[in-house]
Amino acid sequence: MKSDQRRRVVLDAAVACFARKGYYGTTTGEIAERAEISQPYVYRLFASKEALFAGAILHVSELISDALTGAEAGADEAGPHRQPEAVMRAIRSAYSTLIEDRDVMRFLMQASCAADEPLVAEALRTCYARQVELVSELLNHDDAAVRHWFGAGMLENVTLTLGLADVDEPWARTLSGPRSRSDGGSSAHRESP
Repeated sequence: MKSDQRRRVVLDAAVACFARKGYYGTTTGEIAERAEISQPYVYRLFASKEALFAGAILHVSELISDALTGAEAGADEAGPHRQPEAVMRAIRSAYSTLIEDRDVMRFLMQASCAADEPLVAEALRTCYARQVELVSELLNHDDAAVRHWFGAGMLENVTLTLGLADVDEPWARTLSGPRSRSDGGSSAHRESP
């Protein structure tokens, strides 16, 4: 396996491990074991656990960017006269599909919890800056739409984390929004808020 492929395997393993136990509860040994490499090799690729966590943030940022850009390209068949609502639906659906991988969604939440670490905070700022720039471009630089996008995305993270699609209580339905019985309440099939 080439070093760039091995690096990706380590980043994928890091996302999965950190998603479960967070920055402070995860060891590089656990990540090495999941990646099926030695712990010293992890340190050859990343100078420290903090650098590995920051690298995982940037890795997830790329996953998000790729998903949104791919979705937007599909919605952009109308060329320069694209419909903003169609783009919003397409990128919302792509994000919903991405966070169905609970490791990605939980990792993003764990990253926010570790923002006291300098490299982590810097990587988070870089991640958010990239996402804001991309979403702003996709939504024709409409600041209100960009804020709506991020607010709706964070709400979707919470509803998925808490499994609110399966909670038949008024407060849960308020947060999770309308869903049809035919899709089992899956967040990927709901309309965006």
